[in-house]
Amino acid sequence: MGQVSVTVNGRSYSVACDDGQEDHVRELATYIDGHVTELSGSVGQVGDARLLLMASLLVTDELSEMISRVESLEAEVEDLKGTQGDHSRRASTAEAKVADILDAATQRLNDMAARVESLQKQ
Repeated sequence: MGQVSVTVNGRSYSVACDDGQEDHVRELATYIDGHVTELSGSVGQVGDARLLLMASLLVTDELSEMISRVESLEAEVEDLKGTQGDHSRRASTAEAKVADILDAATQRLNDMAARVESLQKQ
């Protein structure tokens, strides 16, 4: 189990984490400290607990917005998959029609060639 020391609002905290996660925990603490610093600049030093609560609410709001955005993007991807399926079906249908037309044209050309051949033999 890893142990890391982080600083938020000028105070050091010792935090346990999984081995190898120390740098990530430091990054997270730096992010929280940025919010706390911003808040203390606008509302003053109203106490660590209140600043941490306010920073937590800001981060939770950011997370909520990101979750909504991800859900929106997932829905958009599903719509695009449906559209892609429609286009694939249309392309397959068009390919089949083109193949039928080419088969008919080939048959007509073969019939004409046979007639020309029979006329040449006469």
